[in-house]
Amino acid sequence: MSLHPSDDSESKPDECATEPEAHAGPPAFASAKIMLTDDEPTTLEILEVLLQDEGYENIITTTDSRETLALVHAHRPDALLLDLMMPHVGGLEILQAIRSDDAIRHTPVITLTSSTDAGTKLRALELGATDFLAKPVDPSELALRLRNTLAAKAYQYRLLYYDAVTELPNRLHFLDRLKKMLQRARSTSDECALIHIDLDRFKQINTAVGHIDGDRLLREVAQRLDGVLRPTDMLGVPGLGDEANPLSRTGGDEFSLLLPGAGATDRAARVAMRIQNALSLPFQIQGKDVFVTCSMGISLYPTDGRQAETLLAHAEVALREAKHDGRNVFRFYDHSLNLESAERFSLEHDLHRALERKQLHLLYQPKLDIATGQVTGVEALMRWQHPELGLVGPDRFIPIAEETNLIVPLGEWALRTGCQQAVAWQDNGLSIAVNVSLQQFRGGRLEDAVRQALQDSGLEPHRLVLELTETVLMDDPIETAEMLDAIKSMGVRISIDDFGTGYSSLSYLKRFPIDELKIDRSFITGVPAKEDDAAIATAIIRMGHALGLSVIAEGVESADQLEFLAARGCDKYQGYLFAPPVSPDEIAAILSSTT
Repeated sequence: MSLHPSDDSESKPDECATEPEAHAGPPAFASAKIMLTDDEPTTLEILEVLLQDEGYENIITTTDSRETLALVHAHRPDALLLDLMMPHVGGLEILQAIRSDDAIRHTPVITLTSSTDAGTKLRALELGATDFLAKPVDPSELALRLRNTLAAKAYQYRLLYYDAVTELPNRLHFLDRLKKMLQRARSTSDECALIHIDLDRFKQINTAVGHIDGDRLLREVAQRLDGVLRPTDMLGVPGLGDEANPLSRTGGDEFSLLLPGAGATDRAARVAMRIQNALSLPFQIQGKDVFVTCSMGISLYPTDGRQAETLLAHAEVALREAKHDGRNVFRFYDHSLNLESAERFSLEHDLHRALERKQLHLLYQPKLDIATGQVTGVEALMRWQHPELGLVGPDRFIPIAEETNLIVPLGEWALRTGCQQAVAWQDNGLSIAVNVSLQQFRGGRLEDAVRQALQDSGLEPHRLVLELTETVLMDDPIETAEMLDAIKSMGVRISIDDFGTGYSSLSYLKRFPIDELKIDRSFITGVPAKEDDAAIATAIIRMGHALGLSVIAEGVESADQLEFLAARGCDKYQGYLFAPPVSPDEIAAILSSTT
């Protein structure tokens, strides 16, 4: 006799089960499904009456043990009272089958037995019995053991399906609810939407305020997100109780939102805008204002996918696009994004091996003194010669390296390689500038990497210039200042790249040990014709000189631009007007021709 449900028995998902509440008392468990299996009709009648007296309203019974597994699959009871001694199929055999079935293995089973045989009870425990009741059943004991069993199940359910910090449904619960939402959408031919939310720069905030206040911040964010939702956002979800809460915490700083019902596209956009507005107000942490923004990716059923996994994957693709577009925005999924995502994934995979396969190399762009026209230094620029794609531009692979933290080993390689190459040029008085990423600062390895590169190469420290952006400086100003002071004490110089596009604050220019400002190419492109660009470039030159800093312009491509810079006292320039980034041999040729 097979213990498995017959082929025509419907195996239903967990939505059939009603989870008991987490506190005790007859009304709390009134809706719990209790199943009774006993071959004695009189015993079943007595048990059913006792349960009804305790307030239980949803009771399933059978006297045929052969039906038990099919009924458990069909109804997913919150507890099964199972007689051990029955004809056809014994209770121990049923218990073993339940615990071997992934779909129903966690069903609480209270065994009923009139046997005093210790071996039978021990075997039941070994097979996973939740509790015992002796026959004849004492009403008070039945009520107590069943209540405790349901309370334990409710507690386990809470641990398994809910986030302890925010008390929202967790990722496991979210995936289950997403599948149910799609099942309903298929049956009603409705649209629905999934919004995947990721907090911007939360890891840095969490590090700054500590994990306790970080958790508190997450709770407050969850409350604001929950407060954004309106009854109209949950159209088409009738009477689902807890299921009607569409918000889940699905990761460390990630939340997901389900929007069932018609008109999902418009409603998703409106909800996303309300989320942005709700998070725009500061949070109070440690007596200070903390600002939190989020990026969101939105996918739609059935347009962007019909399966839960597909819809979720496409929402994550749209989220990545939102991150790439500058954060604090939302983006809908587009098929072209999936193609781009696949390409990025392929590049990321290949980039992991590019360094060891020696596919990376450095080019060097000369820097010139405007007054003398002499080459005074070079900037090291990383290039990737892909075996199939050819030359991959830095605008394609550097963002991937930064997202995956590969930028740290790549940056250290560029630092070592650049220093080794620059030794050949230091007799010509050249310095070498190497770009430094935010991740290199966060890892705390930059100081050691600089010291080791100088030591291994023998390059004079004042010949090395580290170029970093304003964003890097302001990510963690205190830690950054300490590290830059340590690096500066070695004799290395510090340059601010892309100046004018970030904070551009005099206060930070005074705080950090900076030697040089590089005017961003976006301001050089418009001079001298565009008055705004000309005014900004002039102001940067004057401000830099007032602070005792050298000023260099990047992206100089015309004689008019160079003339403009020279007239305003800019110290150096680099750009295609003199030379693009070139190989070490070409730098050597340039040095020979200019000496």
